[in-house]
This record gives sequence, structure tokens and C-alpha cells, in this order.
Amino acid sequence: MVHRTARVALRVTPGQRRRCFGLLRSAGDVWACVLEVNGWRRRRRDAPLVGYQELCRELSVSGPGTFGELDSTGARSVLRRFSDAWFAAAKCRKDGDVSARFPRRRRGLMPVRWYHGTFTLNGHRIRVPCAKGAAPLWVRLARELPYPVEQVRSVTLLCEGGRLFLDVTAEVPVATYAAGEGPDPARVAGADLGIIHPYAVAGPDGAGLLVSGRAIRAEHRMHLADTKARRRAVARRAPKPGQRGSRRWRQYRRRARQVEGRHRRRVRQAQHEAARKVVSWAVRQRVGVLRVGDPRGVLDLDAGRRHNLRLRQWQIGRCLQVLTDKAVLAGITVHLVDERGTSSTCPACRRRVPKPRGRTLSCPHCHFTGHRDLVAAATIATRTPGGGTTTPTPPVVVPGVVTHRRAGRHLPGAGQSRRDPRRPPAARGSVGPRRPAPPPRGESLAQKARIHNPHRTPGER
Repeated sequence: MVHRTARVALRVTPGQRRRCFGLLRSAGDVWACVLEVNGWRRRRRDAPLVGYQELCRELSVSGPGTFGELDSTGARSVLRRFSDAWFAAAKCRKDGDVSARFPRRRRGLMPVRWYHGTFTLNGHRIRVPCAKGAAPLWVRLARELPYPVEQVRSVTLLCEGGRLFLDVTAEVPVATYAAGEGPDPARVAGADLGIIHPYAVAGPDGAGLLVSGRAIRAEHRMHLADTKARRRAVARRAPKPGQRGSRRWRQYRRRARQVEGRHRRRVRQAQHEAARKVVSWAVRQRVGVLRVGDPRGVLDLDAGRRHNLRLRQWQIGRCLQVLTDKAVLAGITVHLVDERGTSSTCPACRRRVPKPRGRTLSCPHCHFTGHRDLVAAATIATRTPGGGTTTPTPPVVVPGVVTHRRAGRHLPGAGQSRRDPRRPPAARGSVGPRRPAPPPRGESLAQKARIHNPHRTPGER
């Protein structure tokens, strides 16, 4: 059994929306209260309250009704989040990562989680727990749950881009297959992560898969251009530092949050689509072990303003997590291996070659040519988890039959027309505006004079 999480939007009335945001604000108050208590203890040179049991005892002393309609279960979920964040930061700092920071930032809205037995699911409706004495809060789901009700283990109320969502976590069994059709542990495939191709997979028997992520890259680029244009348009009427914004400015900020949330949802869905295509292909190839190159080491390198932005938009950790979750659910084992040098090593003669600018890798020593990402994936498939880049490897089998797939077909401009509606009209055409025909021979090329008075003829006074 594995745990899976699905995000479902909520359809609420104005009153229900006000109460849901009240719960999120009360959760933010609990977070701020913990920060205040630890701040007082830090100034008195006392040990901070970071253990979950200690924080729960402090919560019980505060008494009922302290945090509005938020019940004790929802408040304890905030305390659990704080305790986990504090101990995770302490572990990172103990391991030598001085950049890790303890949770000391206030948050206006905090997600609230309720576990099995504290909420009620009835079709498209869910009853959100509230404090004792408050009216019952029933909200409607925008779609059906993707899991059976008896498998749901927890729900989390959160806000993203001004919209209310519910993260539903369920316990799902691992997929089962007929005899001779399931994943074979002896069949190993390698996966190389990238920006242009989120996943390039080299499997056994010379099979390969390329998932194109150009639509995701275009979504990032067009969203950035649209954000810059909107900021330039409102720069003059932006409030000064320390000045309260007008109603028009608050509406603009609300719209900006909505657009940002929609962009994140589009990219997240495209990442899930790409990982689903990889796992589906691996199941058809009966791949039992998937070795994935871990490129997170490039995040420590400063490659300039533009490339740093590309790396931040890449979201390597999310791609690895999404692929691992779907592979485990399908019964495929995932191992992370070192990917250093896989895109610049010839698989035939094992020599270093110059890194190509395009997608084709050409070896000047043995004249081998092949797709750069597939060559890297084939080399990754031969590496062992925990081994270095100089570990002797078996012969590399470069895929000969490649399957091409595209991620993000739902994104604007990724359909049949291949045109993004956010592009200006002048930039939509590839050939530009049609030029007028050349004038007859002997005719002047000067523009004709305008006649503002249509009742007069040229030359008339």
C-alpha cells in the first residue's frame, strides 16, 4: 500500500468561503503564537518548545475558542507542521548545511489537515470539522474523488491563488499484474532528466522514449513575459512604500495571484502527464528497475541570472518525486544514480567529447553519433546506486527504436494551432504582415496626401 494525494477544488458560497478562510487565518494565528512563545523563551535563554507533545500541552492550556472556529485537531496539524520543519532544519544544520533556517516567518494563511475519523465524506460533499459550538460546515467538491471513500486517510484545506482546494490523501494498493506480464527486476532502464526533454528513457532491447517539454518551457516563458508586461502597465500607480494601496491596486494584486496560481497548476499537471507517460511506457516494456540520474548537484552552481531562472523553473525535486510516486504505485523500483559526465561521454569508446549545443552527440574519435539525451539515459542505466562516475560499467546499449511523446497538451498554444493566446497579435504570424504590391513603373513612391475635408477636391481653395 502506498499513499497518494489528489487536489480537488471547492465550490463554496460566500458564507462558506468566509468561514473556510477564517479557519486558514486561525491556523496562521496558531503558527504565529508558536513563534511568539519561542521568541520569548529565546530572549530568556530558555530551551525552545519544538516537540509535538510539548506544543500540544501548550495548546490545551490555552482553552477552547482561543482560535475561532478552528478545532483542536486542525490546530494540532499546524503544530505538527512546525515541529517537523524545526527538526528537519536542525538535522540539515547538524549535517553541515548552514543555509538551512528554522521556521521563524509568520504566515497569514496556513493549511489545515484533518485525519480519518474527524471529517465526513458524502458524495460530492464533505463536512469540515469546526470548534465545539460552531455551526456545521459542509462544502461541495468541484469533482468526484479519484479514490474510494474507505481509502481516504486525511484531507487538507489550503488556498492557492485566491482559490480554495482540498488535498485528499488516500492509501492505494500497488498495481497487480497477470503472470508473466508484470515488471521484471532483471529488465533495467535509465532515465535522464532535462528541461527540453523532461524525461529521456533508454530501456532494454534497444527501446527508447523521449518526452518533449517544449510546451512547459513555452508556458514559463510566456508567463514571465505576461507578468513583466502587467507590472510595467501598473508601475506608475503602484503605492509607495508604507502607503496603503487603492481598491484598483488590490484588484490588480488579486488578479496577479490568480494568474500565478493558474500557471502553477498548469505546470504541475504537465509534470504529472510527463511522468505518467514514462511509467506507462515502462510497464509496457516490463521494466522492473528504473535508474534515474540525479541532477540536483547543478543547483549549487551559479550559472548567471538567466540560467539560474531556468533551473528554478525546472523543479528537479518535484519531477523526481512525481516519477517516484507513480513508479512505486506501478510496482517499479526507482534508484537515484550519479549522472555526471553522461551527456559528454561517448558510449562506444568511453572518451570525453565536447558537449554539443544541439541534441546530437558526435564523437570525434570513433565518429559515433546519437541523441544526446538517449545516450545519457543509456549510460545511466549501466551505473549502480552509490557508485561513482569511474566505476566500470557493462556495454552501453543506445536505443534504436524511439517513441516520442509530448507533455502539456492542455497548455495554451500546445494544440493544433500552436498559438498562445497571450502573444500579441503582431507576433502570432510567422511571416509578418503582408506587404503591398509594388507600384506601376513611373509612379511616385511617396504617400498620398490626406484630405481632411471630403467636400473639397485636391487643389481647391
